[in-house]
Amino acid sequence: MHLLALNPTDSVTEGFLPAAARLGLAVTLLTDQPEAHERAYGRQDHAFPALDIVPCDVRDFAEVISRIAADGSPRAVFTNSDHLQTQAALAAEYFGLPGKDWRAALRTKNKAELRRALAAAGPDAADPAWSADPAWSADPVWSAELATGQEPATLAGLDAPYPCVVKPREGVASEDVVLVADADELVRRCVEIRARRPGAALVVEEFLDGELRTLETLGDGRTLHVLGGFRTELSPPPHFIEERLHLLPASPPQPHTDQVLAQLRALGVGFGACHTEYVVQGDRARLIEVNYRAIGDQCDLVLAELLGIPLFEYILRTHLGEPLPDDLGARTDGRVRMEYVLADRAGRLASAPPASVTERDGVRLDYRPLRGVGEEHPLHRTNRDFLGVLRATGTDQGRIDAAVAQFLAAHRWEIV
Repeated sequence: MHLLALNPTDSVTEGFLPAAARLGLAVTLLTDQPEAHERAYGRQDHAFPALDIVPCDVRDFAEVISRIAADGSPRAVFTNSDHLQTQAALAAEYFGLPGKDWRAALRTKNKAELRRALAAAGPDAADPAWSADPAWSADPVWSAELATGQEPATLAGLDAPYPCVVKPREGVASEDVVLVADADELVRRCVEIRARRPGAALVVEEFLDGELRTLETLGDGRTLHVLGGFRTELSPPPHFIEERLHLLPASPPQPHTDQVLAQLRALGVGFGACHTEYVVQGDRARLIEVNYRAIGDQCDLVLAELLGIPLFEYILRTHLGEPLPDDLGARTDGRVRMEYVLADRAGRLASAPPASVTERDGVRLDYRPLRGVGEEHPLHRTNRDFLGVLRATGTDQGRIDAAVAQFLAAHRWEIV
């Protein structure tokens, strides 16, 4: 299997590579950061497959195809990176291998194109979800694009529904995503973002106020399984940083699930893993973004554990051309709370608790530091501000919440 990656991630290190080993696969890892991967895997105790790390400009699909072709006949091409889905899909199609439709991969990564695609997809009488509740297509999310080369000042006269949100068109992890109150602030924020991202295309969108949820799906192009979802709590505006997530089990089905699935079908999404974020507004599910890969920040690791299924193997098997079972056999009684400890200022982390795993009263607490004591960082206002993550799992949500509160009260994170 050829695996495309940028920087090392927990999803690959703890999820996909061990899964590849269990499937008996040899892996050629194509990356533009080979030294980082060498360091990451050298200090891990996971069972890795036979692994060949190859330098490659993985953002260039032509280079990816050329590098894979030089290795001979590939068996599968896979990536879990937000940034590399289109490249992996194009390479898979070039070699006649199973994979995502590259158009759907591009459509979901490019937030302006996603909005155009959803606005253009009207109710379809052949689709029961649309026929039953076409509200999403009758009321698309307002958006506008500041293309590469366009000056932010051109947005001054934009007839936007303020407050609205500005974000990089191909951005991730809420980086440079900000709520703006009026036209003056919109232009100013765009200038600031462009200073950090010269020439970047930006998207201005209607602010979707309401409860934020996710839907996690897994498909093989024939069957699309709902794995569950999460209810997400964010930091206060103007920034949008995930602070905690609570699991929403797949059974019984959550309200709005059919609406979200209908929109995914309109985008052509249905192969491999997908992590979709949406806001609940009354009886409507309004998409924020579609990440055509597994959920990250260790939520995928917890999801596999709670569902009791070989999730990472299933994802890889779809890219090997194997069909998914009609019933994944997933458990539905598990509950989880993901609690992210956030830096509230720039500076050096002077003290923080070490990694720990405890189990009491049916609740398992797994705390993992994400920043070492002594490290100094700026304030990013993204998930790069995470100091640590607490994974609390069990079957009783009340006990889980109480255990998290006790853990946070008993520990201290100090930045100087």
